[in-house]
Amino acid sequence: MQRDTGLYRYVPYRGRPKIKWPNGAHVAFWVAPNIEHYELRPPGSLKRRPWGRPEPDVLNYSWRDYGNRVGFDRIADTMARYGVRGSVSLNAAVCDHFPDIIERCMELKWEFFGHGIYNTRYMYDLPEEDQRHMIRDCRDTIKKKTGQTVDGWLTPAITSTFETPHILADEGLIYSLDYFHDDQPLPLNTRGRRMVSVPYSLEVNDPPLLIWRHTSPRGYVDILKAQFDRLYAEGATNGTVMGVPVHPYVLGQPHRHPAFAEVLSYITSHDKVWLATGREIANWYIQHHLDEVSEWMSGLKGNC
Repeated sequence: MQRDTGLYRYVPYRGRPKIKWPNGAHVAFWVAPNIEHYELRPPGSLKRRPWGRPEPDVLNYSWRDYGNRVGFDRIADTMARYGVRGSVSLNAAVCDHFPDIIERCMELKWEFFGHGIYNTRYMYDLPEEDQRHMIRDCRDTIKKKTGQTVDGWLTPAITSTFETPHILADEGLIYSLDYFHDDQPLPLNTRGRRMVSVPYSLEVNDPPLLIWRHTSPRGYVDILKAQFDRLYAEGATNGTVMGVPVHPYVLGQPHRHPAFAEVLSYITSHDKVWLATGREIANWYIQHHLDEVSEWMSGLKGNC
């Protein structure tokens, strides 16, 4: 019986080696716009139906389509106004369906990381070689269309299997966002080259907060400010990460968008904040802290 993922061990928050971000920043702050495309009639999955309504689910399809047609530009304009670069969680099919979005992201010097081909194609049922094919297809498509190397990965709808991170490491990626276990980067026990987890978030993710839990826009602002304040305070002694996922079909809506702008205004008003990308956070941690943290972890008691 498998009792845990085997990918990371328990490490207490107290007593860890100190993480120091560039210029003495307390928090590495990054924003991940999820630029996705959903198929109207996707292939079936044995474990999950992409749509909650009978197909063709025009309602949910067109709602998400709003994000790419309208919401994205609102998100991009506001992030540019506050000097926040995006790390795009990209369905590779967007490169063909919405090339204007890719061009705008490139103009803004945003990072692209892998998020599968379509957001309606999952990894749950895929054998290892099919997962590898999806990862390579996504990586190679993004490289061809943008010139960027794909360094990070978020599995579509967080449907990774136990094999997924090992395949990612085999294929040369350096960070994963599929795990939500910490407020700092940490090593992953992959069989290939070294790989780390970079803190993403479900707690400050806009669909869970604003759609599933019916949080008001004002509540969203309060929650993200509270999240930042705690991480900023703790980061004064040991650097933390605040990742904010953004979905243009949610926070790009006119009545919600001012809340997103208020959050960025608040966070960027603090002087000890590193406005980073996912790739920059992963590279800094690997270059400056991974060896020390790995050595410290090897001396911990227990095997969980």
